[in-house]
This record gives sequence, structure tokens and C-alpha cells, in this order.
Amino acid sequence: MVNNSNNGITLNREIKSEKEFSLKKFFFQWEWLLFLIFIAIHIINSQLSPYYLNTYTLLDATMTFLDKAFIALSMTFVIIFGDIDISVGSTIALASVIMAVLYNAGLPMPLAILVCLLVGVIAGFINGILIVKFKELSAVIVTLSTMILYRGIAYIILENQASGGFPMWFNFLGWGYIKTIIPFILVAFIIAAVIFYVLLHKTTFGRKVYAIGNNDVASLFSGVKVDKIKIIVFTLNGLMAAIAALFLTSKMGSTRPNIASGYELDVIAMVVLGGVSTSGGKGRMIGVLLSIFIIGFLRYGLGLVNVPDQVILIVIGILLIFSVMLSNLKLFSNKS
Repeated sequence: MVNNSNNGITLNREIKSEKEFSLKKFFFQWEWLLFLIFIAIHIINSQLSPYYLNTYTLLDATMTFLDKAFIALSMTFVIIFGDIDISVGSTIALASVIMAVLYNAGLPMPLAILVCLLVGVIAGFINGILIVKFKELSAVIVTLSTMILYRGIAYIILENQASGGFPMWFNFLGWGYIKTIIPFILVAFIIAAVIFYVLLHKTTFGRKVYAIGNNDVASLFSGVKVDKIKIIVFTLNGLMAAIAALFLTSKMGSTRPNIASGYELDVIAMVVLGGVSTSGGKGRMIGVLLSIFIIGFLRYGLGLVNVPDQVILIVIGILLIFSVMLSNLKLFSNKS
């Protein structure tokens, strides 16, 4: 309590150092709506197919969509910047093709995997360098150019042929199990998700990412090394694309230059539905994680009853429009 006297009048003011907890604000968060959608997806799918609500089936279903989910983790950082990276699908193709060609040329598979990761890092680094050096160009223009470039190089290397013949142990990445029940890719994704959650929400680096997304000029004058952080994030995005390439190639058993076509749209949809604002500075990792499983299980459940992929795309598009409308109406909060 603070007492101030002025002409015999005593004013009492209570200084509050913390914000009061608001039950309304807590439940009117974007993640709660996503959770309800997640439950609704399972209810609808279970009504459409009697084979859906099965523990083993649901665990196995994660194998069908978690490869691209790795990129959604790093793409969250990119979109919080207010930028975008549409070259990730082409990065997957390039990294996968180079890995396969080198392996079939005699390079040991562990070294070929390291080269695959290195290709992703280099591709992401090139994106970051171009974006910070040519500030007059938007990220969508830069990554559109590299999307064409990376895919074109993959076609030059392998033309329209397939390359495979990987060792049997490599199949474990895409189809292996832990304790014969839990898919290895699910375990790997959970570990990656925890790392990215901590990086975004519990570190100084994450706070700088939000600051840049809100106002990069103000961040620069506040001492934040904006260009350096952007290069790091785009390089990280390239690395996650290469990791996705490993899992996708393992599942397919071979690779072609046209693999992962359209992956960038699926990844961006996961992030935007998760409540990350395309204008930058807003969004939480938990929302992205929920949206990954919403879209993944939606595709899987509708696929069980042979719903055409075009119809599934329409449903996902409606979900995205719905999310953008609610976000603009500011009914739900998605602030960090």
C-alpha cells in the first residue's frame, strides 16, 4: 500500500506487480479451439470407419504424415518472422537425390546421410543469405527462385529416373518401431518438438525471434543481430527439410527428383492453422503441434473411407479460412 498526502487528502493505491488470472482469457486461447477440433476429428472419423479408433492403427497413422511435420517445427520460426520458405519441398528432393546417387556410387550409407543433412544446411543457408543481402526482395520471391533452382538441380542429377537399393537398416527410419509398438518416427518427432518448444518459448533466441517478427527495425536498434538470427533460422529450416528427406526416402525405399511436391503447402497449412500469424510476431508451438495432428489424422481418417484427395484438400482449406476469420475477429488469443 502506498499513501500519498495532498492538501489533507490521503490517497490509497494498491500497486499490482502481476496481472490477475483471467479464466475467460485462459479458455479463449486458440489452442483450446484446436483441441476441440482435434477431438471432433476423432469422433467424426470413428463414425466413418469402425477401424479408426484402434491404438495400433492411430500410432501407425503417424508414419504417414510426421515426415513433413519436422519442417513445420522450424517453419514456425520463419513465419513468426513474417517471412516464408516455399523451397522446402525442393530441398527435400535435392538432399534425397544426392544422398541416393552418392550411396549407389559407393559412399557408405552413414556418410551419405551426413551429406544429405549438409545439403539441407547449405540450401537453407543460401536462402538466409539471399534474404538478408537483398532486402528489397521478399522471402517468397527468394525462396520461389531457390525452389525452382533446387528442384532443377535434382532433375539434372537424376533426370526422370529413380534411385534406391538402400541397406535394410535404413528402412528403420520410416517403418521401424520402438518396443514393437511405438513408431520410431513418432519418438524422433516428440524429441524434436520438445527441443523446438524450449528454443522458441524458453530461450533468449526465441524472444529475439518474436521481437524481430513484431518489428525488425526496432529490434535492430535494440541491439538484436537481426540478419544473423534470420540466417540461422533459414539454415535450420533447411536442416529440418533434410531430416524430412531421410524419413521420406526411408519410407519410399527409393527417390526421384519429383518427390515432396506440394510439401511446402502442407507445412505452411500446419503452421497457419496452428495460430501463427503470417504478419509476424504471434503464435505458439503448442498450436502448431495440435494442427499437425489435426491435419494428419483428418487425412488418414478420410482416406480410410476412400474420400478423394481433392475433397480432403477442400476440407483443410475450409479449416484454414475458418482459422483466419476467427483470428481477424480476435475472438481467440494466440500471443506468445
